[in-house]
Amino acid sequence: MRLDDDLLREAKRYAAERGTTLTAILDQALREILARRERLPQQERTPLPTFKGRGLQPGIDLDDMASLVDLMNGSDDSP
Repeated sequence: MRLDDDLLREAKRYAAERGTTLTAILDQALREILARRERLPQQERTPLPTFKGRGLQPGIDLDDMASLVDLMNGSDDSP
């Protein structure tokens, strides 16, 4: 998981102020977001657009976030 540096610093500070761990803060935040999502009626959810195409390019691994970021940023080290 990659987090914005400023967000990570703020979250660590928030956890320290409350005498808890960063993991506990992230767990709580995710639970709150997911609980909110479950309370939304189906019609209020925004549908994601889909596009016709040729699918994923060879060598693309959607589970490897670092490689995807490198590829999107034009890094020469990506597949």
